[in-house]
Amino acid sequence: MMLHEMLKDNTPTAYRDEQNDDSAVKFGEVRNTKLTLEQINLIRKMNDQRKVEYAEKLKNVKLQYGASAPAPAA
Repeated sequence: MMLHEMLKDNTPTAYRDEQNDDSAVKFGEVRNTKLTLEQINLIRKMNDQRKVEYAEKLKNVKLQYGASAPAPAA
């Protein structure tokens, strides 16, 4: 879990929100759900946001744990 997921105020807008969460399956409903174009677009935006955050995270990790530049010879 990421820190911004624990802090409600700092959640990126591309992630799902609680008011649009209607994923609870009703009793007796056995058919697969059909996604609307709006839902598919929202999923695509969430995936794009996660890719960007993952790339930034990798860049920070490489900066922290990468090899340091060699010292200039005097």
